[in-house]
Amino acid sequence: MRLSVDKEADALYLRIDDSSIVESEEVSPAVVLDFNKRNEVVGVEMLNLSKRSSSLDLASLHFETV
Repeated sequence: MRLSVDKEADALYLRIDDSSIVESEEVSPAVVLDFNKRNEVVGVEMLNLSKRSSSLDLASLHFETV
């Protein structure tokens, strides 16, 4: 699993596995899901991050496992 933040594109991308993406679907404004050939979600992209929260700090990422 990989998480990428692109400050220039103002986007966050979570890649769940390395299977090939065969389809993408925008499920809500600026949220795109990527699907593999088995119709499983293998990626999630969120665009316009800076507009989602005025206190968003792209330089700081906290990971939590519960």
